[in-house]
Amino acid sequence: MASRIRLEDRECPLSTTVQHVGEWWTLLILHDAFDGYTRFDQFQESLGISSSMLTTRLKTLVEDGLLERRPYQTNPVRHEYVLTELGYSLRPVIVTLAAWGNSRLPAAERSMILVDAHSGQEVEPVVVDARTGRRLDNSDDYVFAAGPAAGDAMRSRYATRPGSAAEET
Repeated sequence: MASRIRLEDRECPLSTTVQHVGEWWTLLILHDAFDGYTRFDQFQESLGISSSMLTTRLKTLVEDGLLERRPYQTNPVRHEYVLTELGYSLRPVIVTLAAWGNSRLPAAERSMILVDAHSGQEVEPVVVDARTGRRLDNSDDYVFAAGPAAGDAMRSRYATRPGSAAEET
């Protein structure tokens, strides 16, 4: 399949990630998988997606290593689609996207919320630096910088950023 990202973005982790999960149906299928859906008919009923589109998206998710296709019935053979460790690692991204969507709505207009599974209390997901615990949503405190594997274009883009590998050469 032809690449869906620009040649100059091939080393950008955001561009390469969007290539795998940036499509509308893909995120919704993953959301359903996090809610425990595994079977084709469950995804189709939940999403109202055409069979051909669902087949295509599931195949891509399997090829990308986000879902694993496993037989659950032999006569006729039927398969289920189970999150892999890589697929499950996207859960914080889905949770954060949903929280961002909810943050723009009054509480009474939220159709889905994230709650603590034990207490039932609503929680507010935030992205924090694992080392310091500081929130990452303040654009003045955190910026992207060129990493050790950055090519010339990436180093040039972030040449003036503190901590950038471009600064170290």
